[in-house]
Amino acid sequence: MILDTVNSPADLRALAPDQLTSLAAEIREFVVQAVSVTGGHLGPNLGAVELTLAIHRVFDSPKDAILWDTGHQSYVHKLVTGRREAFAGLRQSGGLSGYPSRSESEHDWVENSHASTILSYAHGLATAVGQSGSGRKVVAVIGDGAMTGGMAFEGLNNLGHSGRRVVIVLNDNGRSYAPTASRLSETLSRLRLNPGWVQLRDRVEHLLRDLPAVGELAYTSLKGAKAAVREVLEPTAFFEALGVRYTGPFDGHDVAGMEDALRNAGEYDGPIVVHVLTQKGRGYPPAEDDDEKCLHDAPIFDPVTGPPKWAPAGYTEAFAQAMVELGERHPQVHAITAAMPGPTGLLPFSERFPDRFHDVGIAEQHAVTAAAGMAMGGLRPVVAVYSTFFTRAFDQANLDVGLHGLPVIFALDRAGITGDDGPSHHGVLDMALCLEIPGMTVFAPSSAQELVAMLRHALTLDGPAVVRYPKGSTRQVPDEEVGSALEARRLRAGEGDVCILAVGKMVEAAEKAAVELAEHDVSVTVWDVRVVKPLDASMLVDAARHRLVVTVEDGIRFGGAGSFMADAMTQIEGAQIEGARLGPPVLVLGTPVAYIPQGKPDRIHADLGLDGPGIAASVTKAWHSLGVGPA
Repeated sequence: MILDTVNSPADLRALAPDQLTSLAAEIREFVVQAVSVTGGHLGPNLGAVELTLAIHRVFDSPKDAILWDTGHQSYVHKLVTGRREAFAGLRQSGGLSGYPSRSESEHDWVENSHASTILSYAHGLATAVGQSGSGRKVVAVIGDGAMTGGMAFEGLNNLGHSGRRVVIVLNDNGRSYAPTASRLSETLSRLRLNPGWVQLRDRVEHLLRDLPAVGELAYTSLKGAKAAVREVLEPTAFFEALGVRYTGPFDGHDVAGMEDALRNAGEYDGPIVVHVLTQKGRGYPPAEDDDEKCLHDAPIFDPVTGPPKWAPAGYTEAFAQAMVELGERHPQVHAITAAMPGPTGLLPFSERFPDRFHDVGIAEQHAVTAAAGMAMGGLRPVVAVYSTFFTRAFDQANLDVGLHGLPVIFALDRAGITGDDGPSHHGVLDMALCLEIPGMTVFAPSSAQELVAMLRHALTLDGPAVVRYPKGSTRQVPDEEVGSALEARRLRAGEGDVCILAVGKMVEAAEKAAVELAEHDVSVTVWDVRVVKPLDASMLVDAARHRLVVTVEDGIRFGGAGSFMADAMTQIEGAQIEGARLGPPVLVLGTPVAYIPQGKPDRIHADLGLDGPGIAASVTKAWHSLGVGPA
């Protein structure tokens, strides 16, 4: 196999055209087989095979900096930069990252997996290159919907203003997770590549110029009309108005054609866009035929039959069903997402209420402020995004929604430790951030039934609310146990030794810890906090009667729910806790302030001491430190 002989980009440059065709087919087969075993981003990488080969044949990585936006399209880049054997551990604990990783290879400049940032990186790096005079070329690959993000346009604007030399490869597959919410690519070729238009334009220009007396006036008028047409129909007008040259579009699966375009672009003294058209999922029918996600992020699957049809599961499924129900009952309910209608569970809502569904592209900041505008107009918007992506729009949630006291609901999926995608995708910051927004109600359901009840209740509030829930299977409870959405629930009553206040996903682990501690004669009360803000006063009073209080959350422990609850307990009047002037000591358990690598969530929780045995061990240590535990 040709792929077996490729261990560095230099090996690609010796290959003949027919060998490149064979290599592309081998790479696609390799990627399908590898992802079928570990899971991973399938569609984006199948579409970027020839593009990656062309880039590495023209540019000299790592001397030339190749920067990947939406880094999930970098598998082929990893393959041709010497990491073929490491794919057996793709997205596994201690294994190959699913994104570029500076610790893996000198060929990876940016550890990037959040979209729309790479042009800003490129502007900064090109500025450094210009000052050093190193001659290094900067190549920024952006696509998979990333051009819908506002930061991409900020980067373009500043690149055009500065005139820095950057080759911008626009990998246009028309999609992110779903079809891209942008009209930029709809007319990117039109007249500019039409030979008939070019010939006719030139003939008319010459004829008008030769007309006596009125020739120059007519020619000037034609120039104005042509500019107006170009403004509507040509991408040149968009990019070059920003000071960025445009060339293309080119066939993103024609290596030779792209090599010529990239080589020429590399010689241009300024920022230049090389627009290439690719097919997401190319060469693998199950991925090509997947209209919604294009097998963007595939689970483990049989490569012969392909991955099963994607459908929401766990808490996402409960959210999906609840949104359709709420949409039926409340015509003012609108759903907003940032290029992720499928992963957030909003496809059923979009099909049932297409006029009340809004996919804004990879633009979380816009999604939140647009929701604020909707709420101002009397609508009840629900913004559904992953927890990790909500952090990109915190300022908008704080000032555009919170400051105005607007009734916007944030549905934050994948809250807490998420697993395979690593540090950029763990949702460990949202709770600490949301607790800082005045007037924000923070719900943390521990079951599917509670999630539904909390969404219903959130619609009755006059201000903002967030419902945050984890990835994975759901805990199920009888409907009659749900009760009021704003009340905590005591799951286990102890005798005054230890009280565990558990948040969301951590409820099950806390119950297991209580059973283990009881076997060692430590009596434990367990509360399901359910609503982190405002806290249930009866829960706090009960907790304060114990000798030790322990809070457990699937988020950062500094400034998170535990710190919030510990502070709230100091505000309880002494008379309310039977004459005690000071509350009991509080042990706060949660994730550390650290970038946590990829791995299976259960393994990560165990390593962090956030499973049943880990919580029990921490409680035992603290209990002994009080001098009241067994010898």
